[in-house]
Amino acid sequence: MKIQGKMFMWLSVFVLAMAVVYGVWSKEPAGTTALFLAFGLCIMVGFYLGFTARRVDAGAQDNKEADVADDAGEVGFFSPHSWQPLSLAIGGALAFLSIAIGWWLMYFSAPLILVGLWGWVFEYYRGENRTQ
Repeated sequence: MKIQGKMFMWLSVFVLAMAVVYGVWSKEPAGTTALFLAFGLCIMVGFYLGFTARRVDAGAQDNKEADVADDAGEVGFFSPHSWQPLSLAIGGALAFLSIAIGWWLMYFSAPLILVGLWGWVFEYYRGENRTQ
């Protein structure tokens, strides 16, 4: 993870330089603000990856002599299938659409978002995927 942390730190330096150049050159506040926010996000991700790399064992990506096969193995646990993201996506799309059309549309999107979020959180506590 060290290399990913370093990559994000260098990316943050580049984004900061581009934000300053863009802000001075264009004098446009929205794009300048967006670039400074992107700089902040790159710093946060780079710091997190660098901080985490100190606490975990070195991975194959940190070894310059490693092969691709050295990084093989179990990556983690991923859900085989879930309908909850579909409910969240439709609810989120309706919520953002309510900004453009009218706030009354939020009454239809909020239940979809809440049902999707509830289902996603408690997905493995009921039904065929029950683990406890």
